[in-house]
Amino acid sequence: MTGFKVTPWEVSGNIDYDRLVQQFGVEKLNDAMLERIKKHTSDLHFMLRRRVFFAHRDMKFLLDEYEKGNKFFLYTGRAPSGSVHLGHLMPWIFTKWLQDTFNVELWFQFPDEEKFLFKQGMKFEDTQHWLNENMLDVIALGFDPKKTHFLIDTRDAGLMYKEACKVSKRITFSMVKSTFGLGNDSNTGAIFYTAMQAVPAFLPSVLAKKEIPCLIPHAVDQDPHFRLTRDILPKLGHYKPASIQCVFLPPLSGVEGKMSASSASEQAIFTTDTPEMVKKKVNKYAFSGGQSTIEEHRKKGGNPDVDVSYQYLRMLFEPDDKKLQQIYDDYKSGKMLTGELKAILIEKVNAFLKKHQAERVKAKSKIEKFLIKR
Repeated sequence: MTGFKVTPWEVSGNIDYDRLVQQFGVEKLNDAMLERIKKHTSDLHFMLRRRVFFAHRDMKFLLDEYEKGNKFFLYTGRAPSGSVHLGHLMPWIFTKWLQDTFNVELWFQFPDEEKFLFKQGMKFEDTQHWLNENMLDVIALGFDPKKTHFLIDTRDAGLMYKEACKVSKRITFSMVKSTFGLGNDSNTGAIFYTAMQAVPAFLPSVLAKKEIPCLIPHAVDQDPHFRLTRDILPKLGHYKPASIQCVFLPPLSGVEGKMSASSASEQAIFTTDTPEMVKKKVNKYAFSGGQSTIEEHRKKGGNPDVDVSYQYLRMLFEPDDKKLQQIYDDYKSGKMLTGELKAILIEKVNAFLKKHQAERVKAKSKIEKFLIKR
């Protein structure tokens, strides 16, 4: 894709989401689909209203089944390799809303072998450390432990491996190479890995001995994994998983790509950052859509559409549409200065993180409730 690159392991360039829809073959979330979702939720999550979640696969099928009484389950995950940042939280917050609103189970996969297989120098000791840390962030968001199951690949391999073998038997090396860009020098674990990532999309059906629809909320860069999964599962007698996909939360600098834990630390806000760190990062690094001087800004106004502080409010931290519109209008007219807009974001982020970090501490005693009984 000329001008940008989107794979499960790399996102770069100025992403054209319309082109991405065509390239990946996903379907845009239109007004009719949103109205159909709203019929079951009474109100739409602001990430849907604002098209933060913008595309899908097979939502019609999923809702058809739901309306017949065949309730779906949710599947999402995190490959532990570093600290959790705000970009990771975005789809998880939406996933929690789906769980609460539709009263459904969530299978949260921690593929703790992925980064070991794909990242040079990554050891299992590293992924185990980050697994423990990342679980705290998921639990801190308030998922229901009675309906949320942590599926850890190395820990729960006995539950997953046979099903992964069934998937892998249907995948050729040629399919993996064309889907993920792997080559003859790729290790065999990397080639097999996608079979493990497919398992949670149908494991609940295997355990229940009946077919249950699956919905996968995820950032759009993970779509190649699930395209392959959708090709294979009908051959094994399972439903294709439906999916709903979000855009990327940009890095603080506003440069092309997405917020990344592996990039410079000033480009991302982490869940363990202190209030002082958040304030410094936003004030120093958050890209501004304002003018070069206060006088010019008052006269010409700012551009909220490129301003990172405004985008973080729109995508994650200001659910009230009227308040967001007021901020947009005030900034665009020049009534609100860049410093004032950044101050709003800093206050919102720190209020969120204060609560999240307190819940993170409590989460240490709750991990067992989320683990699958062996």
